[in-house]
Amino acid sequence: LENIIGIKREEAILASAKKGIAIDQILESIVSRIPPPKGKPDSPLEALAFDSWFDSYRGVIILARIFEGTVRVGAQVELISSGAVYEVEELGYLTPKPKKVDRLIAGEVGYIIAGIRELSHARIGDTITEKNRRAAHALPGFKEAKSMVFCGMFPAGESSVEDLRKALEKLRLNDSSFNYEPENSPALGLGFRCGFLGLLHREIIQERLEREFGLNLVTTAPSVNFKVTRKDGRVIEFHNPSRIPQAQEIQKIEEPLIEALIITPDKYLGVVLQLLENRRGEQIKMEYISTQRIFLTYHLPLNEVVIDFYNQLKSVSQGYASMDYEFSGFREASLVKLDILINREVVDAFSVIVHKDKAYARGKKLVHRMRKLIPRQQYEVSLQAAIGKRVIARETIKSYRKDVLAKLYGGDYTRKMKLLDKQKVGKRRMKKIGQVEVPQEAFLALLQME
Repeated sequence: LENIIGIKREEAILASAKKGIAIDQILESIVSRIPPPKGKPDSPLEALAFDSWFDSYRGVIILARIFEGTVRVGAQVELISSGAVYEVEELGYLTPKPKKVDRLIAGEVGYIIAGIRELSHARIGDTITEKNRRAAHALPGFKEAKSMVFCGMFPAGESSVEDLRKALEKLRLNDSSFNYEPENSPALGLGFRCGFLGLLHREIIQERLEREFGLNLVTTAPSVNFKVTRKDGRVIEFHNPSRIPQAQEIQKIEEPLIEALIITPDKYLGVVLQLLENRRGEQIKMEYISTQRIFLTYHLPLNEVVIDFYNQLKSVSQGYASMDYEFSGFREASLVKLDILINREVVDAFSVIVHKDKAYARGKKLVHRMRKLIPRQQYEVSLQAAIGKRVIARETIKSYRKDVLAKLYGGDYTRKMKLLDKQKVGKRRMKKIGQVEVPQEAFLALLQME
């Protein structure tokens, strides 16, 4: 247990919040074990913004820790990264209710309201200082989070791109690890390419957008960041499969690798190991942490984890297995771009980067699932999976067909053929101008391939 949670046996406190046991001991330990904050109240102001949210009446409210100096109501403060200057309107503590004060001094944590309306000016991790007595430099130690998982988000139904942009700005305000950039998809229109720390982070952002802002969204399959070395020696990074260079220009492709830490009961070891091997995993270590629990360490491609891996792990272990992971670098792999074509037109939102050995099976499963999910049209719809110009799988959605022969009561067969030929011409014309609407369920098929 000491190895799992990282606490020595003699330092652990036997406590219960439910029963109120050893609460005083915990508070005393906080005072004795955690060093007091350092800083001088008369030094130039240095405050670190570590959280923020938007209030429609007061603007951006910033939570900050004061490392050096003092901030007072009415002072002119500057946010170093943007250079924006504002006048402090209100200061206070959260206790947890807001409690107004006239000043915050070195060592204290409180909220700052300065009428900030421009959301991009208030960045988490930014340093706040006085305009007339600036700090010599920004506070060190803050490292901007790097996104690991990416997906496209597009408005659907009555939601607009502008509604989505405003909602993303407000979410970005108190979550600096989340980022986005505009994206234009021929299939889905205008939207945003969003970056997340991981799969859970992506699900939380999507849920908040739908619940808090009432948006209807279409999301593409998650992807990861790849490195491509061109034959001319240039190295580029991309996370959108549609931006991969042509195959003849590529010398090698590298994919991100993670070190996965998995704990599972021993009776599920066989099926968990099979799942890991199917996802191109490499075993690093396996050890028993108790008589019935096993600790596994595996190297896994992140591209294999973002698609339904966690759900599969829970399924094969009946919910008992747990997993954590951390990024461990890049590794060269034999990867190809798998495209999905609807009526011979590439739908970039369905494009994915997959391992060459899995491309055929993945493409066949995907078009088979999409055939059941895309509604039938008045004309025939073809679904194809292709690598470059080579089609590796195909399914066809049959068209609705009106019985044009019902009104005939007899006569020569040429009358029937004339009506059938006329119907075929109409369906070919309809196919040229018709648009196939792809439902959200078809995009979810990418996430449930097993």
